[in-house]
Amino acid sequence: MKSPSMRYEIGISVIVLVVALAFAAISYAEQGAYGQQSPSQQPSKPDASGQKGQPEVPKEVPKVDPKEQADYKAFFEAGDPDKKVQLGQDFLQKYPMSQYATSVYSQLVNAYFTKQDWNNLYDTAEKAIAKNPDDVDVLTLVGWIIPHTYRSDDPDGEKKLDKAVNYEKHALEVIPTLPKPATLTDEQFAAAKADRLAQAHSGLGLVYFRHGDYENSVKELQQATKAAGAADATDFYVLGFSLQKLNRNSEAADAYLKCGQIPGALQDRCKQSVTQAQSAK
Repeated sequence: MKSPSMRYEIGISVIVLVVALAFAAISYAEQGAYGQQSPSQQPSKPDASGQKGQPEVPKEVPKVDPKEQADYKAFFEAGDPDKKVQLGQDFLQKYPMSQYATSVYSQLVNAYFTKQDWNNLYDTAEKAIAKNPDDVDVLTLVGWIIPHTYRSDDPDGEKKLDKAVNYEKHALEVIPTLPKPATLTDEQFAAAKADRLAQAHSGLGLVYFRHGDYENSVKELQQATKAAGAADATDFYVLGFSLQKLNRNSEAADAYLKCGQIPGALQDRCKQSVTQAQSAK
């Protein structure tokens, strides 16, 4: 349990977190999601030479209502988040048992993320995970959002943090076992898995930070920030703060330095923190 003074000392503003979430929303949307199923996507198998040949035709092709498939296609291709939410809600109401339902729930979570509609995001995430407990996109994203948007006056705040831990730990178990989609190259798949692993470690690190568990916060955030492409200012700032709490000031200064190199709302604060960490005894 955190004291009021600790919360004050942390000083991460709502504006900063909204900015961080906005950048992450763009990244998440650009990278795509394991849970998003294209209406034209078909499995393929290697031919005799080991190369992909013609799409594999299942022995029994599930019958799909052409209207259902058209409605899913319209939902899948919708770019505007408000339109996507409306189409997704309509689809699930019309076709609650659809083979596309899992994908629709997963994409709705992404749409609510873009809209920063947290209540609907959490509600939809639970439905998505009920449909597919191993949906790593939903698990890692929601487990990451919860500690970012945590409020000490939220009566369900601690329960949400516990849920975030469960989501991220399960994601860390599932990600190494994921099969490679036929639409991704080996390099793309490796990068996608590394990104999800980093996000899961980030979410865990921020939950531990909220609990004042600086040892575990540092361990997780070091995992989250070690990737070559990792550039999350919030992760570096919280890592620096946690290291300072452990009197590891030279390491804290290094984390703040990396944070200060990332343009954004935390940049000036991180630059100031470098000097403070370097001068600390």
